[in-house]
Parts: sequence; structure tokens; C-alpha cells
Amino acid sequence: MLKRTVFVVEDEDHIQQLIKYNLETNGYNVVLFNNGESMMEKLKSDVPDLFILDIMLPGMDGIEICRQLKADNQTKSIPVIMLTAKNDGFDKVLGLEMGADDYITKPFSVRELAARIKAIFRRTGVAVQNPGSGKISHRDIEIDLDRHEVYKKGKLIEMPLKEFELLCVLMQNKGRVLSRDLLLEKVWGYDFAGKTRTVDVHIRYLRQKIEDDDSNPVYIETVRGIGYKFSDR
Repeated sequence: MLKRTVFVVEDEDHIQQLIKYNLETNGYNVVLFNNGESMMEKLKSDVPDLFILDIMLPGMDGIEICRQLKADNQTKSIPVIMLTAKNDGFDKVLGLEMGADDYITKPFSVRELAARIKAIFRRTGVAVQNPGSGKISHRDIEIDLDRHEVYKKGKLIEMPLKEFELLCVLMQNKGRVLSRDLLLEKVWGYDFAGKTRTVDVHIRYLRQKIEDDDSNPVYIETVRGIGYKFSDR
């Protein structure tokens, strides 16, 4: 079985080596970069299975790297984990809005990092790469599961992988109220440390893309104190 490759962009040498040693011990190939520019250059010849990006970097920061990765067809479906030294919700939410799949605040446990990577690969190996086949549709929204594409009134809507998965879960359970915790489990694959704010951020961006008026949604309804449901009307 081929080893999965992880690109790590981190400018602190001791953290680089800590991640490299522990991930290689867990069976991954690890390629280290001190900055985003060198990693972007490497992408011209090699593409990894996962990115780990520090937010605070010299030159291009981790959020900008993530934004560029998610805007590129070659890399937009590759999972991203953000590392941040800040205990600052702004950085975390912004990273998720850019399309990151997860974040870990420094100092972190390498065992936790390995577990999160394993969870991401478990999801992307089944739920992401093979979420089903055929199409799901309701009114003027259609999901092509084989192509991983979403259309509204026949027009393609670009969206990051997590938003696509979240929309799939909601539409597959049309009319059913889904709690934030359940959505975290279904889309992110584990409890995500109870950060249900993640769901709210992704719902907000989904609404901006599929609703005619995201301030008055008709597709994705909020059920106060519980979560969300996709309207069956």
C-alpha cells in the first residue's frame, strides 16, 4: 500500500522535526517547508495527500496559502490542517472560512495531530471520494455526486469540499432536523472538540451560495437550540 504524503509548512525547526518524526513513525511520507513560496513551487511537480499549514509564516501566511490551495482545481479537494499559536477565535474561523478542514492550537499533542490526520484520511477515503453516486435534487438545487458539483438553476456553484459534504448531508436528510453535533460527526468525522461554531460558519457560506436571499433562507432552515434542516417544501 502506498504511503500518504503530507506537506508541512512550518518555520520553527523544532516543531518541524517533531511533526516529521511522529508522522513518519505513523507511516506517512513527510515533506517540510519553511515558507509558503517554496511549497507552492514544489506543487508544480508533486501533490500531497494532506497539507499542514502554520498560520504565522514569513512572507505568505497560512491563511493565504489555504485560500490559494482551495482556489486551484489541482489542490482544492486536498485536506488542510491549520496550526496556530494564537488562542484567537478569529484566526480559527478565518482559516475554516478559507476552506481548512481542521485546526490545532499550539502547543499541541502529536498524538492528537496523528489522530486528526487519521480521521481526515478515513473521511476522504470513503465519504469524500465516494459519497455516493447519481444526483440529489430539490427545486432548483441539484448535486451531481459523481462529479462533486452543485448547480442552481443549471448554473455551476463553486464551493469548498466541506461545504459540498455539508450540503450533501442536509439534502440527503431533507426535512429532518440535524443537530450541530451530528453534522460535525457526519461531515468532519469526529467531535471536533465541540466547536459547533464550525458548522455555523459553513452554513453561512452555503446560504450565501444557494439562497436567493441568505438573510431570509428558504432552503437551509435554522432550528433554534438544535441545529439545521434542509426544507422539504
